[in-house]
Amino acid sequence: MTAIKHALQRDIFTPNDERLLSIVNVCKAGKKKKNCFLCATVTTERPVQVKVVKVKKSDKGDFYKRQIAWTLRDLAVVDAKDAIKENPEFDLHFEKIYKWVASSTAEKNAFISCIWKLNQRYLRKKIDFVNVSSQLLEELPKVTEESVPSGENQSVTGGDEEAVDEYQELNAREEQDIEIMMEGCEYAISNAEAFAERLSRELQVLDGANIQSIMASEKQVNILMKLLDDALKEVDQIELKLSSYEEMLQSVKEQMDQISESNHLIHLSNTNNVKLLSEIEFLVNHLDLAKGHIKALQEGDLASSRGIEACTNAADALLQCMNVALRPGHDMLLAVKQQQQRFSDLREHFARRLASHLNNVFVQQGHDQSSTLAQHSVELTLPNHHPFHRDLLRYAKLMEWLKSTDYGKYEGLTKNYMDYLSRLYEREIKDFFEVAKIKMTGTTKESKKFGLHGSSGKLTGSTSSLNKLSVQSSGNRRSQSSSLLDMGNMSASDLDVADRTKFDKDHFGFLQIFEQVLSELEPLCLAEQDFISKFFKLQQHQSIPGTMTEAEDLDGGTSSRQHNSGTPLPVSSEKDMIRQMMIKIFRCIEPELNNLIALGDKIDSFNSLYMLVKMSHHVWTAQNVDPASFLSTTLGNVLVTVKRNFDKCISNQIRQMEEVKISKKSKVGILPFVAEFEEFAGLAESIFKNAERRGDLDKAYTKLIRGVFVNVEKVANESQKTPRDVVMMENFHHIFATLSRLKISCLEAEKKEAKQKYTDHLQSYVIYSLGQPLEKLNHFFEGVEARVAQGIREEEVSYQLAFNKQELRKVIKEYPGKEVKKGLDNLYKKVDKHLCEEENLLQVVWHSMQDEFIRQYKHFEGLIARCYPGSGVTMEFTIQDILDYCSSIAQSH
Repeated sequence: MTAIKHALQRDIFTPNDERLLSIVNVCKAGKKKKNCFLCATVTTERPVQVKVVKVKKSDKGDFYKRQIAWTLRDLAVVDAKDAIKENPEFDLHFEKIYKWVASSTAEKNAFISCIWKLNQRYLRKKIDFVNVSSQLLEELPKVTEESVPSGENQSVTGGDEEAVDEYQELNAREEQDIEIMMEGCEYAISNAEAFAERLSRELQVLDGANIQSIMASEKQVNILMKLLDDALKEVDQIELKLSSYEEMLQSVKEQMDQISESNHLIHLSNTNNVKLLSEIEFLVNHLDLAKGHIKALQEGDLASSRGIEACTNAADALLQCMNVALRPGHDMLLAVKQQQQRFSDLREHFARRLASHLNNVFVQQGHDQSSTLAQHSVELTLPNHHPFHRDLLRYAKLMEWLKSTDYGKYEGLTKNYMDYLSRLYEREIKDFFEVAKIKMTGTTKESKKFGLHGSSGKLTGSTSSLNKLSVQSSGNRRSQSSSLLDMGNMSASDLDVADRTKFDKDHFGFLQIFEQVLSELEPLCLAEQDFISKFFKLQQHQSIPGTMTEAEDLDGGTSSRQHNSGTPLPVSSEKDMIRQMMIKIFRCIEPELNNLIALGDKIDSFNSLYMLVKMSHHVWTAQNVDPASFLSTTLGNVLVTVKRNFDKCISNQIRQMEEVKISKKSKVGILPFVAEFEEFAGLAESIFKNAERRGDLDKAYTKLIRGVFVNVEKVANESQKTPRDVVMMENFHHIFATLSRLKISCLEAEKKEAKQKYTDHLQSYVIYSLGQPLEKLNHFFEGVEARVAQGIREEEVSYQLAFNKQELRKVIKEYPGKEVKKGLDNLYKKVDKHLCEEENLLQVVWHSMQDEFIRQYKHFEGLIARCYPGSGVTMEFTIQDILDYCSSIAQSH
């Protein structure tokens, strides 16, 4: 082991400036016995680094190599497995647990003891030594001579470790001195005793010289002590002089203290005077209101612009004085209390004057506007409130002042404004809608038939009159549809003169009036809302959500809130307050709009299409500006009514389809609801061009076309005069032509279905009507085909008694060309009798019959050629004869 240790020190650790302290021969537990060495080393340079190095013998040669190294700082636990019994196994816990088996227990104990000492000396780190005998950690282990090297390695184990701790190497100067001394004594090496005696003698000589030097310095010490005594005497004299000086200065100090205290009192008095002056200046500057402002508040003219400006400035000044943040203690001063009371009296007095004046302005506005209603009674326009708003906006800053100083009066003014203006707007709007309804129905006399009595505008007239007008307008829809196709962007006012002459007068008038009504209402509401926001200083575009329920928003400010109209409405934001004010002021707009829409719907249910598009556009525009505004909400509610009328219009059309009855004595032709669908689709496509509510129309199309399909088939099944296939063929051809012309994208599948139904029923009708024009010949060849089906060869059929050549010639002679032409002529007359002139399908059907007849002819010719080969038997007319017959018959009719 000693030789191995020397070899490892020489080959591995010395080149790395490391010193090997302990070594143990180990192998891994539980695996094949592959021996290696664990070495405890320290570096020779400072700072000292302690490592545990694993050394393994190389596989290629007889030398050792360094495999892995761990620093002692990374060691967490040393587990000796058993502290009582001898056990060569132990574990070292680095980043993971390494399990080892030592070659002997003594080597293991020596290695663990060395690790413990190195930790105590260099690291002082908390390494856990588990299952290790306390005696092993306190005393040095007794190792055998074999496990511990002699000489230089005795310092590693045993009691010599302490000697290693005390030993210090010679430095360079010490080595040089020793070499010089040894050179002076040539026999120092050969005769160590003589050299030691010489050194002893020289040391004695040096000791004697030191003693003499000490004795010689005693005289100098005495002189130094005398000097120190003289210095102490001088210090005592200086202290006496300083004491006398201090007594002299004591009286001066007392006088200076008195002067300093007097100066402090003077400075304190000056400081207090400055602070008092500052406080007085603060109160005078901030709590003093100019006489001009006081006069303006008490007597200022609130009717003139100059007086309003003076009152506004005075009110702002008063508000600044009242809002001054007083410093602590100011409110206890009598003058301050009196001034504040004066300000309060001024504020109260001016607030009463302002509120009274504005109330008078509101009342006067109602009277002035009422006098202008007469001139608007014959025109479809609403009175302009801009001059009134312009005059009132001069008081906007005063309203803001009133809102911040006296909210009770501010709320009272708000309520009075809503009361006066709501009555004014109600008269104006009801008169406006009365004019609209009169213009919509033509004359005042006609309007009475619809129940337009007084200014209420309620529809209480005769239902029969409305139904009559509805029937008349329905009869004119076909011409209206063609006019609507020229409307372009859907605005009635944009139609040119030529289009207006083509367009039905009553229908055009309604569209124009409805657009005019919306165009008048929108700027009126927006202008009033903008005025309310500016005049009452309310924010229109707050992001705070309101707490008003949807039911409260839609009921127009009536119902449960009517009984408590005298108290202000609770709001959670200024935006809600604007909306509530608008609801009360314009509470009549929504019911009047609904009445107008009901009238238009009763005049002509197709008016709901136009109203749906226009209302959708206006709602979309209003929501882009403010989705929660009064205008947006009101128009949205009205749009729901219009959409309901539109759905009802669609349902009525489907119901009318189901109730259609056809005459039993005349041919059916194109069904009324098919023509009405064409009219509806043409009208709708022109109205809904580029509209926002296209989805609603597509859904209506789907419902209508399904109803048309179902009821066409129903009528066809019930038809007695006209064959079922003719009814189906003509109506589905008409539907297909309509959808192809209008190119409605959502009905592409229905267009294909209509075409397929038309084709199928055309073919069915042709086969049914054509029947068997050569009946006996057809029965003959059916027998031939039956024999062939039974297994008789085609060329042997002529040997059958019932189907020989003579029988074939007899049958053919019964159908000369003259008889065939006569039969075709009768068939043409029959088809002409079935088909209607509107759809113009006679030539199409006749051409299909011609093709079917030629197909049967070719079939008979083929059977003759296959079953009677070489017989020379042929038909008495040719395909060319058939073509000539059909052409001649068509031209003759």
